[in-house]
Parts: sequence; structure tokens; C-alpha cells
Amino acid sequence: MIHKVSIPKSQVFKVLQLEEGHFTDLKAIEIAPAKLTKAIAAFANADGGELYVGIDEGPDGKNHKWRGFANMEAANGHLQVFDELFPLGGGFLYEFLSCDGELGLVLHVIIQKTKDIKHASDRKAYIRRGSQSIPIGPDGMERLRRNKGITSFESETVTASIDLISNSLTIIDFMLSSVPTGEPEVWLRKQMMIVADKPTVAGVLLYSDEPQAVLPKRCAIKVYRYKTTDPEGSRENLAFDPLTIEGSLYDQIKQAVAKTSELIEGVKILGPEGLTPITYPFETLHEIITNAVIHRDYGTADDVHVRIFDNRVEVESPGRLPAHMTTANILKERFSRNGAIVRLINKFPDPPNKDVGEGLATAFAAMKKLKLKDPVIEERENSVRVNIRHDRLGSPEEIIMQYLETHSEINNRTVRALTGIGSENKVKTIFLRLIDAGQIERVPGKRGSASAYRRITRTSGDYRILTDTGI
Repeated sequence: MIHKVSIPKSQVFKVLQLEEGHFTDLKAIEIAPAKLTKAIAAFANADGGELYVGIDEGPDGKNHKWRGFANMEAANGHLQVFDELFPLGGGFLYEFLSCDGELGLVLHVIIQKTKDIKHASDRKAYIRRGSQSIPIGPDGMERLRRNKGITSFESETVTASIDLISNSLTIIDFMLSSVPTGEPEVWLRKQMMIVADKPTVAGVLLYSDEPQAVLPKRCAIKVYRYKTTDPEGSRENLAFDPLTIEGSLYDQIKQAVAKTSELIEGVKILGPEGLTPITYPFETLHEIITNAVIHRDYGTADDVHVRIFDNRVEVESPGRLPAHMTTANILKERFSRNGAIVRLINKFPDPPNKDVGEGLATAFAAMKKLKLKDPVIEERENSVRVNIRHDRLGSPEEIIMQYLETHSEINNRTVRALTGIGSENKVKTIFLRLIDAGQIERVPGKRGSASAYRRITRTSGDYRILTDTGI
């Protein structure tokens, strides 16, 4: 059933202020249904998006005008394309928007990122890039298939001797701990790690002692230490040359987590008691690095990057989120780009992915236990980056007042160091709110860049200044 929703003028104004972009498209009612399928397919093949049909574009690309369909039946030709592209009825939602005083009904469509590849009526696949629906060439189709999880680079075979994985120290140690034990080559063939007398990419990654020799620049972990809180690290901020961690995936994960934890121990941040060692939950580091390694796109020639800053840790994994996965549903939905790697690495002793599918949820829960904010997951053009911030769950006001319980005064720079807020003006606004609330006051005689604030309290109806001793 199609719903008709009446919206107020304020929401009409918001719609008319929208600009066409990666997640939004505006079309006039004259658009041909066949042309409409290009935009729909492009959204479904990329990250999803919203489409409004019944909005005229102004001469300057702005100043849009509301001019919808006379009635629902007038949009039947446009609605039919959804049955063609989404025969099972999933992957999209649509409704008609109306407003008193505005002309006609605007068709509002929400298109989800889909598991499969959608083709427009011209039988071509399109993908959304910025405000354009771009046709996909042969090379792009293979990349899209991998991004959708339809194919996986892990199943490709490698031109190398099967001895690389059937006679390695890694496979021998693995087989000795397996139940039942057996001959490595026989077992690897049963698991499809050897196909047509060649090792697969998954087989090399899991059971070769040095997979980087066969798969260079696509299966190591780089670890960086930047002595800064800047948004981006630079060569000048590097504490040492980046470390490269190699070996089988199982060994890589263990070494990378251990090295990251070791480097973090040397990082100190400003807290209520002064400079203190920074603390991140081990579970968070372990689960996020594990996810970056086992779920990355091995068809992308790049390494996993772990960047340690003074106030955060960034873990960047090559490849976009696969299939229908998005940053919004990643904690609830499950999809394995590398199903064989996920399944077989779980057979190792003390596997890194003990609770398959629960890794990120465990990472988020561990942060909450330490009263730190959730990690931020960002999907970039060709990678996924997780930002593990050392930001406290308390509000800036709470953090300021907590600091003043053990210190006589506080200034703008200290607040920014405690809270991670980058703007001096934003901190000034917080100070003003606390002054208005009767919680703090400016320290007399300190102005300009030297400005500082101290706590005040009410005693017998009067304000009393708290000195260094708290008296």
C-alpha cells in the first residue's frame, strides 16, 4: 500500500533546499521511467539514497520549485520501474508527499544499498558518484561484484607451488592442533584451499609462513605512531618509521594487537590528576584489528593501517563495506566478504574471531565499560576507517567541574585537551553556560590568552570562592 503523507510548509522548505549529491537526487515529473531507472540502480549499487520526483530545478541549480503529480495514478509509469528493479518488493520504500498550498504530489523514494547488482532498463549497471549516475565498465563490474560480496578475491588461485601452504610451519602447527589430525595436503584440498593444483588466496593468507612474498602490498599491517592530535598525521609527527607486520593472518593479528597495546602504554594524556597513561580496552583493539584483517578486500592492493595518535587510534581496512552492509547497520547485520577466511581462522587455537559476528559489538561494549565514547566507523572511497577515540562519555561541563574538584582553576587549552574539542570558541561558550548557571567565575586579573576560571559555590545564600585547598 502506498502512503500519502501531508507535510507542513517548513518541511517543504527543507526539501526545496536540498542539493543533488551522492545520497540525494531531485527530478521533475517529466522524467522518463527508463531514465529514472538509472538513478535508482546507481543508488542501489552504491550506498543507497533518496529520490524526489516532482521537484523542478531552478535556473541556477537552486531555488527548486514544488510541482508534483496531479494524483497517484499519474505516477503509475514511474512506479512500475520499481517492480522491474525490485521484483520481490524489498530494497526500497516510497510515499507521496503533499502540502496545502503546494501543487500536486511529490513521489519520495528511499532506495537501500542492495546485495545484488541492479541494472537500468538499458541493461547497464550504474553507480552513484557525487551527483552523477555513472555507467560501470568491465573493470568496475568486477570491483562492484567484490564490493557486493557476489565474488571474493579470496577464492582466486595463485601461481605458486602447493608446497607453499602444504609444507609450511604454519600448516604443520595447525594440523597438530586440529581434530582429527591428518595430512596437510589432503585437508587443504577438502577445504578448497588448493584448487586445480594451485593454492588459493585464502590458503596463502592463512597457511603460508610468508604470504607477502606471493601477495605483495596487499596483506601486511602497517603500524604508525603520530605524536599529535591533528586530524591527519604527517611525516613530521612520526615517532619512528612505520612498522610492517607480516606473516600468516593469525600471527599478524596477534602481533599487531600486541604492538599497538605496547605503543599505547607510552602515550600520556591530560586528566584530572595531570598527565596519565592513556587506556583503551584490549577487547576493542583486538576486535577492530581482527575485523580489519579478516573482512578487508584482498583484491585491493593496500595494507591494513593502524595509526596511533595522542588522542585516538585509527584502523583503516582496504575495500568498502560489502553487500548491504552500511555504517548504520554494521552492528546488527552480518555479511562475510571472505567466508573461507572467517570460517577457517576460527579453527586455529584461541582464534581471534571467537564470537563470529559479535566482534564489533564487543568492541563497542568494552568502550562503554571504561566510559569512553563509541568508536566512529567511516566508509571512505576505497576503505573503511574506524576511529577509536579517547573521548569521555561525560559532557564537557561535567568534565570541567570534575577537574575543578582537584584543581583551583582551568583554562581554555586545558578543556580542549580534556574533552577533545578543537574549537576555542566552543569552549568559551561552555564557560559562559557554566557562569550563567552559577558554577564558575573568571579568575580576577587573568584576561585574554591567560584567561582562567574557578569554581564557586553557595554558602548561606552567598557565593564563596574555593581556594587551592578547597576552603
